[in-house]
Amino acid sequence: MLRDQGVGCDYRGVWLSLVYRLVRGLFGLLAVLVRSDLSKDVELLALRHENQVLRRQLGGRPRWGQADRLWLAALSRLICRRRWAEIFPVTPATILRWHRNLVARKWTFTDRRRPGRPGTRQPVKALIIRMARENPTWGYRRIQGELARLGYPIAASTVWEILHAAGIDPAPRRTGPSWRQFLTAQAHAIIACDFLVVETIMLTRLYVLIFIEHGTRRLHLAGVTPQPTEAWTVQQARNLVMALDDRIAGLRFLIHDRDPLFTFAFREVFTAEGLRDITTLPRTPRMNAICERVIGTLRRELLDRMLILDEHHLAFVLREYLIHYNHHRPHQSRHQRPPDIATQPAPDVTDLSDLRSVRRKPVVAGMINEYRHAA
Repeated sequence: MLRDQGVGCDYRGVWLSLVYRLVRGLFGLLAVLVRSDLSKDVELLALRHENQVLRRQLGGRPRWGQADRLWLAALSRLICRRRWAEIFPVTPATILRWHRNLVARKWTFTDRRRPGRPGTRQPVKALIIRMARENPTWGYRRIQGELARLGYPIAASTVWEILHAAGIDPAPRRTGPSWRQFLTAQAHAIIACDFLVVETIMLTRLYVLIFIEHGTRRLHLAGVTPQPTEAWTVQQARNLVMALDDRIAGLRFLIHDRDPLFTFAFREVFTAEGLRDITTLPRTPRMNAICERVIGTLRRELLDRMLILDEHHLAFVLREYLIHYNHHRPHQSRHQRPPDIATQPAPDVTDLSDLRSVRRKPVVAGMINEYRHAA
């Protein structure tokens, strides 16, 4: 019984506390409503002074969020404009700007399509730029006529704007061919040579003289020797001229570096056949880039993957690789055709669903694989 009476007393105490707080809150509200304007003004002055103290402590402009701006802009419509400077911590111009931004957001249009005719399609732009680069003498009107013949009617001014945006100069400034076009046109008349150095398993240094035709990428192995001399180099040049036979008439330039072995007698062998000798600048391998590239190919695909015993072993391996290089290995500059094949042969079997029809043939001592269709 005593325990139950104690619990009842606790509940009555809680209810009395709640009623007391509610009554106190009501009386406080009535006091706010009936108090004089003087007390309200005093409270506002105290709040303004507090805001000024806080702004001085911050040391800069307060950062207003979007919700704060919305609230201040809404309150500004309820207060006389003459008292804005006294009440709000921002200028009246700021309040008006916030309000204009709210109105602008309300009337923002979601349809942002550009007026006027539609723009030129991207494939047509790419075709215009391609024509300008492939034909340096064509102006914008010539390109417009070619597009009209292909079924793409377009204004000449539009072609000019596309070329101008792509940074392509007018036709009179593009009359000269680029270096790539010039070298491609002259490639069939160029042959280059250089020495390849190979270390044997016994650390004997061997020298390999190679020639490569730029037009067909046909590779020639002149000779292998541990001690190249002037007489040996001249003899290898004569042997190459005899091996080229009638093809030597189509060559016009010989490119080589400033190696002392390329003497006057060596150059005279080719000069007698009508070739012009071109010597690269010192320490400029890019002037003989194709020959340097084929030397890198020889190292990556063959010489770096096997040990060379002696001079005869190196000559045998290089002769086998020469057959693979000239008769089977595809080249990007020749549209994936080998040097000795004028056109890429069309295979009879195009369905690769049966992989057993593709046969592998190891060559060059099994270091390289060739793939062909089964007969």
